[in-house]
Order: sequence, then C-alpha cells, then structure tokens
Amino acid sequence: MADEVAGSKRALNTGVQAVAAVVLVAGVTGGVWGLSGIVPDDDGTGRPATCAGEHGTPAAKRVSGAQLCRALNRSDLPVLLGTPDEHARTADGDDNWITLDGGTRIASPEAVVTLETYCVKLSASEDRFSVSQGLDLLPKAEPRQILGHPAVLSSDRTAASGSGGTGSGTARGLLVAKDPEGGGGSFEITVWRQDRAAPDDAALFRVAELVLPTVPGWRSG
Repeated sequence: MADEVAGSKRALNTGVQAVAAVVLVAGVTGGVWGLSGIVPDDDGTGRPATCAGEHGTPAAKRVSGAQLCRALNRSDLPVLLGTPDEHARTADGDDNWITLDGGTRIASPEAVVTLETYCVKLSASEDRFSVSQGLDLLPKAEPRQILGHPAVLSSDRTAASGSGGTGSGTARGLLVAKDPEGGGGSFEITVWRQDRAAPDDAALFRVAELVLPTVPGWRSG
C-alpha cells in the first residue's frame, strides 16, 4: 500500500501549503489503489477475523493503527455495510510513517477490514490542513456534515486484480474533521467493493457515524 502523505509545520509557508494540498488528496485516494486488489484470506474457521498485532511504531499521544483497527472492526460492521450475513475476513492496523524532505516524519496510521463484498479503510491525519479545502482538491468532492463535524465526500477509481479478475471500480471516501471547528487533523473512511460495483453511500455514512465517535482523538461539540 502506498499512501503519499505530507503535513504542515507549525507555521505554514507557501511551499509547505502546496505539499499539504497534495497530502489531502492522497489521504482519500492514495491507499485505494494499493488495497483494492486485496482478496480476503479466510482461515476456514468461519469466525470473524480479529485485529492483528500492532505493526510499526505508534506515535506518542496519537491514535495507533491498532486502535483504529479495534474501532473499525465492530461486530455490527457487516450490518452497517448492508451485508449482515458476512463477517470480517481480515482485519489489520499499521503505524505508517512518512519522511519528508528535511527529515520531518509524519505519522500516518491506518486500519483495513475486508469482508466478502466490501473493503473498509480507516486512517488518521495529524496535519492542520482544513478539511473544507478538500472541496477544491478531491475528485468530485461534495461538502457534508458528520455529527456536526465538517466533512468532504469524494470518489476515486480503483484498480483491482484478484479472484474476480482485473478491472476498475469506484471507491467512496469521507474525510471528516476531528473537531467541530474543522481544524486539528482529520479521519478518513473509504469503502469499495471487491466486485468493483458502486459502493453504497448510505453504508459509508452509517459506518462513519458509529465508528468515528469511538476513535481516540475524536472531539464532540
């Protein structure tokens, strides 16, 4: 998986703002290409997958990939996605880091849960870029509100290669500010289907509304 992530320093200059713009776009779209080809690996037990052990080095005082995985891998996730007869087949969290020019390291934790029909990704960003600025940067972006927090809904194409063959599909991403004021970082939930059919926006919103308040760092109004 290859997510290109950048962030802002304490005082953003013009050059860093340009990098941050690239990051916001990559946050929603970058991971889809690497993950869309995942084929769930059921262990044959018929039991839902549990979150794997923590990978990477978690950032101090920031949400970890393992915490994101535990929040996303809910027992009712299949119901929220509209596939109640399915269960989580894989569940994992990673504490990725991106090193910028100059040596600055940016935490980029994420978690992915796969079912037979859907893949769901939850990631966190600690940059100070405004979520509302995504309206000018993300593909087919639309303004939204999630539990009183500013959000941006967007689409991207996926490239997949797996048991269903090769081809492209659509991923729907929801970028949501951690606090009601719209600053201080964001969370992103992205859903796409293994069969490359169009994902259900209602399912994406159901997941966001129940998962995000359980993630460390979410700030209610």
